[in-house]
Amino acid sequence: MTATHEVTNQVPLPYGHDTAADPTLLAALHRAGAGWAEPELRGLGRLAGSEQAADWGRLANENPPVLRTHDRFGHRIDEVEFHPYWHELMRTAVSYGLHAAPWRDERPGAHSARAAKFFVWSQVEAGHTCPISMTYAAVPALRQSPSLAAELEPLLTATEYDFGLREPHTKRGLIAGMSMTEKQGGSDVRTNTTTAAPHADGTYRLTGHKWFTSAPMSDLFLTLAQAPGGLSCFVLPRVLPDGSRNRLHLMRLKDKLGNKSNASAELEYDGAVGWLVGEEGRGVPTIIEMVNMTRLDCTIGAASGMRYGATRAVHHALHRRAFGKALVDQPLMRNVLADLVVESEAATTVAMRLARATDLALAGDETEALVRRLGLAVAKYWVCKRGPAHAAEALECLGGNGYVEESGMPRLYREAPLVSIWEGSGNVAALDALRAMAKRPETVEAFLGELDAAAGADRRLDAAVAELRKQLSDLSDLEYRTRRLVESMALAFQGSLLVRYGSPAVADAFCAGRLGGDRGAAFGTLPAGVDTGEIIDRARPVPA
Repeated sequence: MTATHEVTNQVPLPYGHDTAADPTLLAALHRAGAGWAEPELRGLGRLAGSEQAADWGRLANENPPVLRTHDRFGHRIDEVEFHPYWHELMRTAVSYGLHAAPWRDERPGAHSARAAKFFVWSQVEAGHTCPISMTYAAVPALRQSPSLAAELEPLLTATEYDFGLREPHTKRGLIAGMSMTEKQGGSDVRTNTTTAAPHADGTYRLTGHKWFTSAPMSDLFLTLAQAPGGLSCFVLPRVLPDGSRNRLHLMRLKDKLGNKSNASAELEYDGAVGWLVGEEGRGVPTIIEMVNMTRLDCTIGAASGMRYGATRAVHHALHRRAFGKALVDQPLMRNVLADLVVESEAATTVAMRLARATDLALAGDETEALVRRLGLAVAKYWVCKRGPAHAAEALECLGGNGYVEESGMPRLYREAPLVSIWEGSGNVAALDALRAMAKRPETVEAFLGELDAAAGADRRLDAAVAELRKQLSDLSDLEYRTRRLVESMALAFQGSLLVRYGSPAVADAFCAGRLGGDRGAAFGTLPAGVDTGEIIDRARPVPA
């Protein structure tokens, strides 16, 4: 047909950049003593910013996993088929050590280095990071049983992705899953009804169901069941030492809002063989460290999504014109973009601070362990809660184009609520912060000490910390107002970090728009006087 019009004013494809060229991320990496990881991080960043990696993520989501319960002859097989690009995403993540590799790396800042890589690679596709995160988190739980850890840890930390149902010891590397919640209880795992009967050989036979099992094609799972001594933690392999399949039956895959590339299943145990992890009756304490690690990844994942959204919005505004000038030069759009970048950098800074606390706590620093305990609950609640609103605003910066699947923004928007639900929804995370303060009051002292490190640097931050101290001293209706308290703690935490370590323009905008009296509820309501140009420039994609 003849041409009807000339195509103009279109934004170039957002590929060919270095996703790791993020000043906030790189500064945090070096603060954690992990500058040695920057060359590898930048290599991963260039891959993450490529069109090839974008295609991997897109096609893995457009072609979701399929459950095959039986083979053509009627034999039960319980297998899940994934698109080939899912395996490319997994292979890359494992080869770069995003899973459990830090547990065998004695270099300083190993967990911070891993967090930075997780942050960068998650921007390609978030679904596959679920099994990557659970593999990372499984190691500290397994260490409650040293013999199991000695047997499985070398394979969980190996940097080879070896997909397929085979006996674990015949594989070059393992992926771990987690199977905790049941129909009747959800996060209230103490109501679990799955039973675990001990056998003379030291194993247990598990019978019951799990309502939400992520990554059901993992090589092994950590799960909870009621043993004679109470709720206990077990590890169950998909394939038993004799090569036979364990009696874990996949009933169906969940049809989820987002996270389409990743399989999440309903599962039944029909006398499945499991090994006790830790002591009988100590199931929740055994898995709590696993939960802390996955909560860290929830925070990193939310921050990663915000960075993706902010850079996509800025990229669009730089190249799109409306009403006589580039969008990025329109005053109101500058306010919106700057506000998105401020939120993104606040999230990145607190996520990387908690990764650093993980490194230091594991090295024996008790104060850092206390900051991490309370800080993780606070950040998990707030950063993950901000993700969906941030994704919606970033999408809107692209106008109608952002509402179209080809832009990639609808996938970001559907994915954003997940990390606020996974590992405890908003109320659970907020109440966990309350629980930490009640059980270990020294966590409050350590947390306030972290905030006091920025005392005197910004009057708005000082006022916010003073108000927070009042809130903490008021015990009336504490559970009812927990969300408000934890939000105040999160904002003060982020403000303290940005004032000490962030860009002065970002720190000023954060304190003005989040802690000062002149603030609005929506993104794009920063007060006058903010250096929007400096802030927006920090989210310009950098060519690879």
